[in-house]
Amino acid sequence: MASLEISKEVKLKGKEEECTKDGTVDFYGMPANRGKTGKWLAGIMLLMNQGLATLAFFGVGVNLVLFLTRVLHQNNAAAANNVSIWTGTVYIFSLLGAFLSDAYWGRFKSCAIFQIIYVTGLVLLSLVTQLYLVKPIGCGDRTTLCGQHSSMEIGLFYISVYMIALGYGGYQPNIATFGADQFDVRDPREKQSKQAFFSYFYLALNLGSLFSNTVLDYFEDDGMWALGFWVSAASAFAGLALFLGGTAKYRHFQSNGNPITRFSQVIVAASKKWRVKMTENEDALYEGDDESSKTAGRKMLHTHGFKFLDKAALITSKELDNEKQSDRNPWHLCPISQVEEVKCILRLLPIWLCTIVYSVVFTQMASIFVEQGDTMKTTLGNFRIPAASMSSCDIMSVAVVILLYRRVLDPIVKKIKKRGEGQGITQLQRMGMGLVIAMMAMLSAGLVECYRLKYAKKHCTHCQGSSTLSILWQIPQYSLIGVSEVFMYVGQLEFFNEQAPDGLKSFGSALCMTSISLGNYVSSLLVSVVMKISTTDNMSGWIPENLNNGHLERFYFLLACLTILDLVAYIPCAMWYKGIKHGEMIQEVKDEEKCEV
Repeated sequence: MASLEISKEVKLKGKEEECTKDGTVDFYGMPANRGKTGKWLAGIMLLMNQGLATLAFFGVGVNLVLFLTRVLHQNNAAAANNVSIWTGTVYIFSLLGAFLSDAYWGRFKSCAIFQIIYVTGLVLLSLVTQLYLVKPIGCGDRTTLCGQHSSMEIGLFYISVYMIALGYGGYQPNIATFGADQFDVRDPREKQSKQAFFSYFYLALNLGSLFSNTVLDYFEDDGMWALGFWVSAASAFAGLALFLGGTAKYRHFQSNGNPITRFSQVIVAASKKWRVKMTENEDALYEGDDESSKTAGRKMLHTHGFKFLDKAALITSKELDNEKQSDRNPWHLCPISQVEEVKCILRLLPIWLCTIVYSVVFTQMASIFVEQGDTMKTTLGNFRIPAASMSSCDIMSVAVVILLYRRVLDPIVKKIKKRGEGQGITQLQRMGMGLVIAMMAMLSAGLVECYRLKYAKKHCTHCQGSSTLSILWQIPQYSLIGVSEVFMYVGQLEFFNEQAPDGLKSFGSALCMTSISLGNYVSSLLVSVVMKISTTDNMSGWIPENLNNGHLERFYFLLACLTILDLVAYIPCAMWYKGIKHGEMIQEVKDEEKCEV
């Protein structure tokens, strides 16, 4: 009997050594085995899944503005607006996906469900395009317009593309966070891998779109829209199969309940005590037990600022009696960790708002840049360059700069700062650099447009290729956007994931996606306002049907000015920001729950 107990004790020690320390569990809900789950094996599978899903998304999105003009007969301004609204809706759905993930489903289930919706939408789009929209066959290229379509056919098209928006939008913030979950932040080596994961995640996103921006774009530009959409559907299906194939290897954080309820409890509890005088003694703030103060894995320590909210955790004499009787009302008294969760989100909002103008600049790459390139000389000898494929310059610059940043720039800065394994250029500094480079991209685009107009035919029916200026002059503006993405969007992903409370990590990633969404909506609004103002007195406007009669360069210079103003607002917000403070894990793994060896 004694030998059996000794054997059991040794086995428990073995289990303890193999478990992750961050509270993750395996597919069956047991503590995750460090050797058998997560790390780069699971991370690489998720990166490949992201690449395939992104290939499918950009197979639709990169040429959508041309599809709307050539197949559905929309004008340039209307098509640009519709693409901006659609892209914005994609990322608005990221909030829905993040909410369902953090509150109820967990990240694995959310990723699976939204990918199924995504694949279904792509298949429907392929069918509708092949059977109804591309008629006569081969129409929708640079010369042959498609016929008129019924309301039902156009309705099916919009249902399919918004199913794609729902599926991809709901999946996107969860896959980024789920990938980061595969690395234990309490293990020094895995913590470094987690920081690297976000850079490689954004690299996978861009490499996935490279095929869409070159091969698929070429076919679609030649009128083979149905083929391009079917390839996108097949890619998304392959990504779903790969994702499900790695089920046994993933680590999971369990969902943590409705965050809206937790937030509401803090606001209501603080409001009910608005007359109560706040004490300077932090011992008077309710710490809560393990269960009541749970916001995921780690307690959040008390911070100064937003002191009104601290009243939600202030223990009055009545609440002290209730606490002794284990009768705490969560709408009257909240643990300080729950209060800090609300504070944390409030501190993130000014930074988040300052990223929206950058997203306005970024979204031009999928609309105005393409329309501008379509009017330029797109031939090199006998080879024709589709306008949308120029975004491959953005992708290549992203890939090069990510590798240079991680292998060269960041290590050099760490040595200069003497931080060793710590952080080199901070996330907030990188985001500020992204704004500066984005402003340079708009100035470059504006200068190219000035020269494009100089060599353009003023009067043309079909204005594709109406300027003798080569489309290769767009390389600088695309490349600068790519460089700015590495600093802005990778920095955003790391920042919001790191600074979001443990129970709201998907929401943190969704903030980054929602910034892109609002950027698209603001871009659409800006185009509408610009066109309304610039078309007074029978003027053609800045972005007319025939760009040769417009002043697109003024629109680019306007965006450059807005980016400068945004940078001026961003700098004090970044200086004011105070980072999240964590304590110890709320729930340590019990001996009987140790993972299997």
